[in-house]
Amino acid sequence: MSTLTKKKMGFEYSGYYFIGVLVLVILGFWPSYFAKFIDRTADFTLYFHFHAVTATLWLALLIVQPILIQRKKIRLHRLLGKTSYVLIPLIFLSVLLLAHHTITGTEQNLGLSLWVPFKDLLILGVAFFIAIRYRRVAPLHARGMIAAGLVLIEPALVRFMSNVFFPDGGPGYLFTIGLLYALLIGLVIIERKQKEGRWIFPLILGLYIFVHSVILFRIQIAPWEAFAQWFASLPLT
Repeated sequence: MSTLTKKKMGFEYSGYYFIGVLVLVILGFWPSYFAKFIDRTADFTLYFHFHAVTATLWLALLIVQPILIQRKKIRLHRLLGKTSYVLIPLIFLSVLLLAHHTITGTEQNLGLSLWVPFKDLLILGVAFFIAIRYRRVAPLHARGMIAAGLVLIEPALVRFMSNVFFPDGGPGYLFTIGLLYALLIGLVIIERKQKEGRWIFPLILGLYIFVHSVILFRIQIAPWEAFAQWFASLPLT
């Protein structure tokens, strides 16, 4: 990658931005998770801890990897990158187990309940596939990894908005979606003149619009409803 291209993209600094995401995660999950270890009221199952650990390790990787590139530690960057081949499947497993543990097969709107965690897996899977498929094409690989990291924002931000600004519910979720879309649209605008990979952020934005439309308009997709009933019936947790 040329110096000029790196200056245009600035993705080698994304690790520092993901430190901000880490702060957001701590703030968003503080009342419902972290604070309970301090007041000794934590009674979470192993599934919660498993998900928390894998998500934290993924965020740590997103912070460290761009910094290694910036500091020319290419061999270490590639070595750590290989851990994602194990970490991403573990994240998928943690989400599947946690989702199965927290739902029941008899609850109403089972499909929509499962759609919330599964939509994140869809976007994470697509973004990570792009990053790995184009791992030798730096501009595409960087965009794919950033898109895979953006998945962490919504769960933390929606809780932060609810905890701080909308404690009684309200439009916190809509504000979260609006802020996420604003970020993606900003990236699309910034990237509009790039020759390589400028299709990635529009693709991710389109996926978000689709998955959020299902939730907001309570769209029922027959195959998904059948899958939700089958998934809930599995003896996983």
